[in-house]
Amino acid sequence: MAYIRPLNAIISLSDKSGLSELSEGLMRHGINIFSTGGTAAVLKNLDCPVTDISTYTKSPEIMNGRLKTLHPKIHGGLLGRRDKDNAVMLENEIEGIDLLFVNFYPFERVLEQHSEDFEKIIESIDIGGPAMVRSAAKNFSSVGVVVDTNDYELIVEQLDKNSGKISFETRLYLAKKAFTHISRYDAAISNFFSSANWREESLEEFPETITVQHVDGLIMRYGENPHQKACFYKEKNPPEGSISKARKKQGKDLSFNNISDSDVAWACVSALLKPACVIVKHGNPCGVAQSSDLVSSYRMAYSTDPSSAFGGIISFNRRVNEDLAKVLLEQQFLEVLLAPSFSEEALAVLATKENVRVLELPALVLDRKLLDYRKVAGGLLVQELDQSEDLAKNFKLVTNIAPSDSQHEDLSLAWNVSKFVKSNAIVLTNGGMTYGIGAGQTSRVMSLRVAIIKAADEGLSLKSSCLASDAFFPFRDSVDIAAKAGIGAIIQPGGSLRDEEVISAANDAGIAMLFTGKRHFRH
Repeated sequence: MAYIRPLNAIISLSDKSGLSELSEGLMRHGINIFSTGGTAAVLKNLDCPVTDISTYTKSPEIMNGRLKTLHPKIHGGLLGRRDKDNAVMLENEIEGIDLLFVNFYPFERVLEQHSEDFEKIIESIDIGGPAMVRSAAKNFSSVGVVVDTNDYELIVEQLDKNSGKISFETRLYLAKKAFTHISRYDAAISNFFSSANWREESLEEFPETITVQHVDGLIMRYGENPHQKACFYKEKNPPEGSISKARKKQGKDLSFNNISDSDVAWACVSALLKPACVIVKHGNPCGVAQSSDLVSSYRMAYSTDPSSAFGGIISFNRRVNEDLAKVLLEQQFLEVLLAPSFSEEALAVLATKENVRVLELPALVLDRKLLDYRKVAGGLLVQELDQSEDLAKNFKLVTNIAPSDSQHEDLSLAWNVSKFVKSNAIVLTNGGMTYGIGAGQTSRVMSLRVAIIKAADEGLSLKSSCLASDAFFPFRDSVDIAAKAGIGAIIQPGGSLRDEEVISAANDAGIAMLFTGKRHFRH
């Protein structure tokens, strides 16, 4: 059927917003309304003629409302094929239900607000609503189903425009939306039961099944490369501190690479306590610094690798003011700028470069309980986020020489930055800034050589500087290379079969070395 003329509608709502306008639109076209308890009461107060579902089914609501719409007259009316089942419907006194308006019990909100109240959480699981929606959506050829209050206006407009009729295209659109809505709802419930620690016996650390729901797909101009199509989906309720929560203040649409690089930049700058700047290019930090103020931090980060900083992603962990905004635009071309907030004066300055994407993310720290997902062909890798606190007190001195106070601070900086550099990772620091970063090489020695070359290219002396390695040194060769470059202190996980050989090399060269007992691979 291209069009249907609705005669009967069911309205059963947890969220009553928009009900007045909807009911007026349905009454205007002579549509009979059936409803349940609370919704029926609101409709009666609106002087809307309504038939209680229990009156129609001749079955009262029982079990405190648990059972009210699970009835053959309801589902028969929703599922009945108007061209095949008319005789059966007539025989069983089943009215065809042509429109269904339902929103579910707010399971996720209850779960968030009453996480310890198991009984309340269970009672917030909607049964009748999803069952009706599933029936109506399956029979979209004859029934229109609405699960989003924003679509009430669409239905009323359709009725008004088409002399009380609803188009096939509209019904198909609503059915797709309904099945997606059910899927999200069921996924939230499934994830709760898979991960909740409410049983007496202990559960596995990871659930047996993970259902991940992402919504609001935003088409990108293209993917990593122009020949790849791409789309950005967000979690339905993204955590605070995630790139999905960023508010764009100005600039062009974000690209696939913009979002990917911004995610790294924000995670890295959020891990630093002092006023800090992180510049990212192609998924790796290329300049990081922390100081007493953001302007100094930016200038230091930029000086690490100016050529890589061109067209980079820049993030700060403090409010961006007018002076900093001016320095940024005078210094370089940038793609994206991220910060917890921006002054009005800063935004006015940035507006002179209208293509610069400006993102505001008020929250700096992600929930440590969140999981990290990596998609591979045919599967999903899941792990905890690498968000452990790397405190100086946990580091172990293994050499005869201890780092100075300033070196200790630079070692901590280098070690924290190494978390966000692709393995094999080497980070060189001095005076609160990175001097060279070697990323993504297939050998640790090569990463070190790259970092040293970068420092030399910018005229940065490595005398007494600090080095962080994201994993242990398997041989002493990296220490020997570091010694020749003038590096004065090293931090690394330790744990190699040749630790003693590596420590001996450091002692021979007068290099201080700390073991962390932990590595930071980032593939």
